[in-house]
Order: sequence, then C-alpha cells, then structure tokens
Amino acid sequence: MYYEEFTVGDVYRHARGKTVTEMDGVLITNMVMNTAQAHFNADARRDSAFPHILVFGGVTISMVLGLTTQDTGEHAVAELGLDKIRLKAPVTHGDTLYAYTQVLSKDDGDRADAGVVRFKHWGVNQDETVVFEGERRILIQRAEAAR
Repeated sequence: MYYEEFTVGDVYRHARGKTVTEMDGVLITNMVMNTAQAHFNADARRDSAFPHILVFGGVTISMVLGLTTQDTGEHAVAELGLDKIRLKAPVTHGDTLYAYTQVLSKDDGDRADAGVVRFKHWGVNQDETVVFEGERRILIQRAEAAR
C-alpha cells in the first residue's frame, strides 16, 4: 500500500501466520550469542514457571514484524523507528504467531515523494494471547511518486 491508502484508525489482521520451529528459536539466538539458559537448557526449565524452552524476544519481534511487512512495508522508503516494545507473554517452539496492525497517524514528513505512517503492531499466538506489542514509524512512498 502507498502512503495515501492508509487511513488513521484502520486495523488489519494480516493473512499469514508462522509456526515457530526449533530452528527459528535456536539458530538466530546462537548467531547473536544470547546464551541465556531459558533459550537452551530444557533441564533447567523443567521446574520453572514456564517449563519449556523460551524463544528469544528478538525472534518473536522479527517474526511479527515480518508478518506485517507485506501490507505495511511494500513501498517503504525507510524504517524510521521502533519503540514502545513489549513482550507480553512467552513464546515457545511450536507456537504459531499471527500479526495485527493499527494505523495510528500519518504525517507529510520532509519529502514530497513519501509520508510518515506510524503503526501499532501486535502479535498473538494460536490461542489469541498477545505476545508482542510495538510502535513503528515508516517513510512510505506516495502513489504519484511511483508513476
């Protein structure tokens, strides 16, 4: 969607979902050297409040944002910010994530060919439990500039 096509207040349930595999949870966590026991030590998790391996929050955030991008970032010129990040519930291997977006605001920005859209994104698991919330600002191309 182009800048003009977004309407403040609109809410989208994005079409795709993604099941978190062990590879998703472990590969990236290893690559960024996050060695927290919650992500790797099933034995240590056994008697804890969450007895399963927990997926690194960065993986959860990336997956949810990835699920939103087809609808919110196809004509992105630049990512401007990501804040108000909240990881609201644990994610474990085998959970399936879905994403939602609300358009919070639109501003002209400092370029004639694009405008700034601020979104609230959130992700839920297969039980509709919110696992992630965050706000994102994107500079998005105007339709006329694409012609």
